[in-house]
Amino acid sequence: MTFSRTSFSRTAFSGAAFSCAATSRTAISRGGVLAAAVLTAAALTAVVFPAAEGLAKTPSPSHACVRSDPAADPRAREVLDIARRAQRELDLNSVLLRVSVDGHEIVTGALGESMTGVAAEPAMHFRAGSMAFPFFGIVLLQLAEEGRIGLDDPIARWLPEVPRADEITLRMLGDTTSGLADYVTDQGFLDALAADPFRHWTPEELVGISTGHPFWYRPGTNWSYSHANFVLLGAALERITGTRLDHLLEQRIFEPLGLRQTVNRFTPDLPDPVLHAFTAGRGSYEESTFWNPSWTTAPGAVLATDICDFGRSIEAVGTGALLSPESFRTQLNPGTVGLPGPADGCPEDVCLLQTEARHFGLGVIVSDGWILSNPSFSGYAAIEAYQPDTRLTVAVSTTKGCDSPDGNTAQEVAARIVALLAPDHPLNV
Repeated sequence: MTFSRTSFSRTAFSGAAFSCAATSRTAISRGGVLAAAVLTAAALTAVVFPAAEGLAKTPSPSHACVRSDPAADPRAREVLDIARRAQRELDLNSVLLRVSVDGHEIVTGALGESMTGVAAEPAMHFRAGSMAFPFFGIVLLQLAEEGRIGLDDPIARWLPEVPRADEITLRMLGDTTSGLADYVTDQGFLDALAADPFRHWTPEELVGISTGHPFWYRPGTNWSYSHANFVLLGAALERITGTRLDHLLEQRIFEPLGLRQTVNRFTPDLPDPVLHAFTAGRGSYEESTFWNPSWTTAPGAVLATDICDFGRSIEAVGTGALLSPESFRTQLNPGTVGLPGPADGCPEDVCLLQTEARHFGLGVIVSDGWILSNPSFSGYAAIEAYQPDTRLTVAVSTTKGCDSPDGNTAQEVAARIVALLAPDHPLNV
């Protein structure tokens, strides 16, 4: 079960296109319009989204991620062999991985190439997408612990311009039960994204697309993934704290956890060294490294990271390192377990049944005992997963070749590694 919908590789980078004879993918259609969204966005004034652009933080070169010695742990060579086999079978340009148990490294490595003739390295930075969402949940819970907010406070106090703001709560944004339509399901948005992958999208535009559609259900009564929830939650966190979102994440998450290679980007730039991405999503095989990720989440949380920070971050999330035990339990189940799934007006591919085994928490996925996040963006795919019983952490990032299958290929690589190291706890996402 995959909750995230951030796996879009729809458009062409005009600077680098290559022919893939074996590729038979079909481009998505063009020509959609965003008229309804534009009208709705006009009602959402800039005060709702106060994030200001600024200079990007520079990662610390003295804390670069490096390959481990494969002889240091007897399991390391087996893990690398599994990853090499998967790389060949899935036609992956690159595989970056970090595996640890109880914080102790088993293996850190990189296979394949970033670009032709440029070897992939663990220190290379990649788009981290929904890595930010568990952090949103942590910050929200920290603010609740401090008595500054209640999870069930209506967002009308901070975001009054949002439709049904008096019904939608902070909790509903964090666990995506608001009922807001997901703008990435809007054909007009997809067409515009396909026409110009370098376009910068504002929060007003994105939320306007979602609110231009009817709510999928009454807020709080079902579950459905919507990027709009996190765009709004980022804005709410800024309004609650009076702190820009990138600074808030730096102060409350990155610094305490020592994530020195995890940074926000207000532009499509990536910090050096860069893991390059390619996609055949439009039919031809094209570089997508610097497509604009502004549509993926709130400004200030458009993250890039390396594989070492990626692994450290999910271990911290999965152990509740920054939360009280009670808040950690709430992050893992904020009330989503038991929500009904498909219902009248909410199809089965939108409203997913939330069970004890598989459900969405506050920004984090819980799947068969694993706590995880699975970002995917235009040729980049990744998964960060922590298993509490075995204290196993698996972090994988992949980039695609000409004939790579659709979907998040990093999940497949990670599942094969888990089958070796924790066969009683399969990773099924």
